[in-house]
Amino acid sequence: MLKQSLNFKAVYYATAMVAAMWLGFVLQKTGIVSGCDGAIIPLHPDGLKGVFFSPFLHGNIDHIFGNSVPVFVLIFLLFQFYGRIAGTIFFTGWFVSSFLVWLLPPVDVYTGEYYSVCIIGASGIVYVLAFFLFFSGLFRWNMKLLTVSLVVALYYGGLVWGVMPEEFFYNLEEPSRVSWQSHLSGAIVGILLAFMYRKSGEKEKRFIWQFPNYYSEKDDKLWQEYKEKFPDDFNELPYRKKKDNAWEHLDEIRKK
Repeated sequence: MLKQSLNFKAVYYATAMVAAMWLGFVLQKTGIVSGCDGAIIPLHPDGLKGVFFSPFLHGNIDHIFGNSVPVFVLIFLLFQFYGRIAGTIFFTGWFVSSFLVWLLPPVDVYTGEYYSVCIIGASGIVYVLAFFLFFSGLFRWNMKLLTVSLVVALYYGGLVWGVMPEEFFYNLEEPSRVSWQSHLSGAIVGILLAFMYRKSGEKEKRFIWQFPNYYSEKDDKLWQEYKEKFPDDFNELPYRKKKDNAWEHLDEIRKK
């Protein structure tokens, strides 16, 4: 039963992505990758390679642990329930959202001052997948996919606050190192993909008897045989006389 319902490709792709992230982290810790190598540097030509490599790089152990679980879960849900379009959604969301981050220069939300920064991490992909899975279920109004939407909302609903700068919520002595631009880009791309592909992929299954012109000679024959064997089942129910309510005739009873 499990083998029939579980798409093992979903487990494979989710595991492969997380393994690639940890490999990138090991390369950072061993010094093979250092500084801003492979990072997104907004509006800088060298930073374009970060569109492809930044999800595999992380600042510290807490950063990669924080991304590993949602990346695995969301990729698994994507390939499990959207197998036909999962690859398109994943790679389009990844590259488009990363390119938008490259186009969005980080600025101080209060002073408007521009500052140079290297952006790494897979949080942009997390936002793409989370917002796609949630809104896709709503746009399709498919009961199974709506369940996936509710699961995502239950466990990752707090992500919505990440699309805004941390400075809106905390008094920080220096600019936040959390890239809200990545989160916002991922959320926007995820919603757009959910809308664009709302009619693609798995269709809601309908049983043959749900179609208005459905007719089966075999079913009709079985029905007729049942009526012949059990005719009493089709007799009208005996008429039950409604009991009089004494309270409705209280005046007549008093006159007697």
